[in-house]
Amino acid sequence: MTKERTLPEVVFASARELRDTLAAFLKAPRAVWGVNIANVIEGLVYFGILTILGKFCSENVGLSDIHSGWVYGGVTGGITFAMVFLGGLSDRIGVRRSLILSFAVMLAGRVLVSLAGTLSLGPGLSGGMFWLMSAGLLLMVLAYGVFQPATYAAIKHYATPETAAVAYAVLYGGMNLGSFLCGFVSPITRRGLESAFPPNGLAAVFWVYAGLTLISLLTVTVLLARSRVAGAAGNDEPALAPQGGFLATVRSYLAAFSDARFVFFICILIPVQTLFAHNWLTIPYYLDRAFAGTTVGENYEFFSNLNPLIIFLLSPIVAAMTARLDVYRVMIWGTLVMAAPTFLLAFGPNVYLFLTFILLMSVGEAIWSPRFLQWIAEIAPPGKVGMYQGIGQLPWFLTKMLTSAYSGWFVANYCPKPDSGLPINTGAMWLIYAFIAMVSPIGLVLARRWMEKGSLASHAGAPVPETAA
Repeated sequence: MTKERTLPEVVFASARELRDTLAAFLKAPRAVWGVNIANVIEGLVYFGILTILGKFCSENVGLSDIHSGWVYGGVTGGITFAMVFLGGLSDRIGVRRSLILSFAVMLAGRVLVSLAGTLSLGPGLSGGMFWLMSAGLLLMVLAYGVFQPATYAAIKHYATPETAAVAYAVLYGGMNLGSFLCGFVSPITRRGLESAFPPNGLAAVFWVYAGLTLISLLTVTVLLARSRVAGAAGNDEPALAPQGGFLATVRSYLAAFSDARFVFFICILIPVQTLFAHNWLTIPYYLDRAFAGTTVGENYEFFSNLNPLIIFLLSPIVAAMTARLDVYRVMIWGTLVMAAPTFLLAFGPNVYLFLTFILLMSVGEAIWSPRFLQWIAEIAPPGKVGMYQGIGQLPWFLTKMLTSAYSGWFVANYCPKPDSGLPINTGAMWLIYAFIAMVSPIGLVLARRWMEKGSLASHAGAPVPETAA
């Protein structure tokens, strides 16, 4: 049983672990820097695209709110679905090749999306703009299915057991830092180039994101060169998985789903994960429309991405403070802290309540989300980290698809455009969303005894490192 520590001991231990981890990170080989730099840039680009995609579909492509929601579902859900089937590619061809391939395909896709907003093409579902945009988004979806599992496979290879908890949090926080930065890049570009890229400058933002993707491609190509990767951890890239063929891969997937506790643990998180999806499915619309004419509404990209900044600042600290706590207990408290603040938005549009919601929700996310991703990586058998990362994303795929299926209807009916003449009733919308999110912590509490009969550590086939226990 873990010995309880006093608050001063926790603070001192957290500061010491953060100091040691930062020192180790600063001395890390170029390959590690390559992964993290590309990860931050990709966070900026990916979440930047999600923040403006709905507005682009509505105002540029000429789609309805409901159809725009379906586009979101196709992109975000498609990415997670792609991870399930392409996540194991990094186990087969190596981290370096996987990252180079993914960024090259993402660059091609983002160039097509940028062209869709630049060329004079027809609007609507049958127009050329929609189909060119869709082709670009499809390429981005496929590429992203390779990218994220490869980054976590790289960190598992390069991090030590002593720094694993914070190392995963740094990777998680780095993408969130990039996401926050897009809140500056997007409005500055959009307003500065609006006349050159009518009607709203969003096509210019897509071109900037394509350029940043090119920088990521060059970064991983140069900093993960073979001669540099070879010295990263005393050997070459992570050992590649044996080529067992399609049937062997299918058996591996089925084996992962044969444990009822494992399946429950990842699926019970779906309700609270809907709040992740609302970060781009609902919040940009909510801020743009419910706060129209205010500073918040005029800079909706910035306020939509406050959550990633908080995650970036909190993740390493929270990871250090909770590294020795039981994973299941961390998941209960983290999901509760994340879900409960949603009730604040039920009181209607209020900037102070919104900021409080974002702060508390982010604290909850920082508590449980990095630990979940770490747990998936730690329980994965040797050579199957990418595949297990993909499997762990399957409930996230279901979350994105389900949430995007109804979010457009809620936005259209509870948060319509200001010039539509329809009443705004965002309080009722967020009240419903709050009840949905609370299913996760309640379900985790109710299933605790059953889950404790089969220790989560037993999935690894060996004792889980203390930092993940």
